[in-house]
Amino acid sequence: MNEVTPDFIVIGAGVIGLATAVQLLKEGATVTILERAKVGQESSWAGGGILSPLCPWSYLDSVTRLADYSAAMFPAWVAELYASTGIDAEYVVSGMLVLPPYDANAAQKWLAEQKVFIQMAPLSEQINFLHLKVEHSLFLPHIAQVRNPRLLKALYNQVVQLGGRIIEHCEVQEIITQHHRLHSLTTSCGKYCAAHFVITAGAWNKQVLGKHALNLEIKPIRGQMLLYKFEEPPLGSILLQGDVYLIPRRDGYLLVGSTMEDVGFNKQTTLAAREHLSGRAQKLLPQLKGRPLIKHWAGLRPASPHNIPTIGRHPLLNNLFINSGHFRYGITMAPGSAKILLNEIMGRPQPFDTSPYQKGWGVY
Repeated sequence: MNEVTPDFIVIGAGVIGLATAVQLLKEGATVTILERAKVGQESSWAGGGILSPLCPWSYLDSVTRLADYSAAMFPAWVAELYASTGIDAEYVVSGMLVLPPYDANAAQKWLAEQKVFIQMAPLSEQINFLHLKVEHSLFLPHIAQVRNPRLLKALYNQVVQLGGRIIEHCEVQEIITQHHRLHSLTTSCGKYCAAHFVITAGAWNKQVLGKHALNLEIKPIRGQMLLYKFEEPPLGSILLQGDVYLIPRRDGYLLVGSTMEDVGFNKQTTLAAREHLSGRAQKLLPQLKGRPLIKHWAGLRPASPHNIPTIGRHPLLNNLFINSGHFRYGITMAPGSAKILLNEIMGRPQPFDTSPYQKGWGVY
């Protein structure tokens, strides 16, 4: 048994778990985070860091509302992290160029409803893509990106600065309940008790919860990514066409993603995915031809129906909360989701109707 019983145990140290822990620590709570592997090395690290649903008009309002609410927090959030840790998460408003094919009618309707004004792509982008139908593209100037590995490092440091305890290589093996409450956790590194528990275990939520997952539908979906390096950024903005996107970093790195593969907990990379992504990317950016591949990796996204995360209290265990199932948008939704969960825990008003995020348990 651990010696000191914290106010909260957070299970999972990805971006959602870290952001949740920071919110709780700022409220004066004592927090211990248990992580089955290493901090921030699963889907939070593996993603691209685009702070928006890829084609917002293709998603339900409950997804875009949370994504927009959370994305608006990023400038202040990243600035605070930099001030407190000295780590720059490289928040950049780079815009996103969406190339056809896409649902033009749905896009126009969404743009009008959201009062988002389309701009012409920057001249440099148009020159780059003379071989494509740039005149039928959409340029969304407000879309930003963040360098997620650096964001995770900054959050890790902030948790430690605020007095949080992080225990890596600590896998939950059993949940012990008493009187409609979660009493303790049996783990690979001992038994842990707390007043409250928050599960932020991503694709592993159902494994951790066991029968207490009820009808929660969260499962792993593999996504593979490629990384290239240029002397200078080859693009001025994010480029999206169909299921492939190119993300330029300030130092010349270029990310290419990503696949959507229902293969269970298999994180192996594949030659087929590499050839698919590199082939599509070279058609969009011919400068990639002959350029060496720096890295190829895969991550397991916590997929949920319609990309809607589950945020809130467990229906049957009144001291257990969840903040998970963000699918492709864990980075984007992290600060907003942490704030919504904190409001739920503290009984504070929510910024908008958050009931869609409490339906994931399938118990009404």
